[in-house]
Amino acid sequence: QVQLVESGGGLVQPGGSLRLSCDGSKLTQSYGARAWFRQAPGKEREAVSAMTITGLNTWYADSVKSRFTISEDDAKITMYLRMNSLKTEDTRVHYCAVQTWPSGLLNVDTYDSWGEGTQVSLSK
Repeated sequence: QVQLVESGGGLVQPGGSLRLSCDGSKLTQSYGARAWFRQAPGKEREAVSAMTITGLNTWYADSVKSRFTISEDDAKITMYLRMNSLKTEDTRVHYCAVQTWPSGLLNVDTYDSWGEGTQVSLSK
């Protein structure tokens, strides 16, 4: 069952901004952490940013730190990834994911639910 739905991707010029959203309204169980991953063709899926419940702990990949901001709404239904100063290297399919409890926040295998992805593309 697809329990997460990403949106907000698109084509943007280098230096531009996008805000990705992850709709978790169809989740049937509570969770301990949420994260954003990204993947380029032929490459492994890698963590971009992660957060525990209510954002008590957050993590960012070095490549996006200071440019991206992870957050969620007060109801903890929707997660966001605000992406500023986008670079060509940010061209990826981005996925949101949820795990039952905070464990191995950067490990794809620890996540229980995934969206189907939203494409972020930088113009050349």
